[in-house]
Amino acid sequence: MQRVRINTGAIADWPSFHRECQRALGFPDFYGRSLDAWIDCMSSLREDDGMVGVHLGPDEMLLLEFPGLEALNSRAPGVVPALLECVSVVNQRYVGFGESPAIGLVPL
Repeated sequence: MQRVRINTGAIADWPSFHRECQRALGFPDFYGRSLDAWIDCMSSLREDDGMVGVHLGPDEMLLLEFPGLEALNSRAPGVVPALLECVSVVNQRYVGFGESPAIGLVPL
């Protein structure tokens, strides 16, 4: 199991959310900074295609640590619910391909 901590203190809006995720998760320079692009990058956690800097084994899970999640939700309304939805979409993709879910969220 791998862990990545997202610096929620650096997130105040959508542009900063995408900047922080790109930095922490190793998204490529051409990352589109949209929720669709986030989903596409995170759907490559078990591939070695350069879309994300974290690589998981077949049944391995990535734990995304979000310290101060409640404060983030207050500071940047809409980000946390959208993040939850995106994680769900990514995990559903993996399950749809007969694999185990790949992402777990850890609020700290």
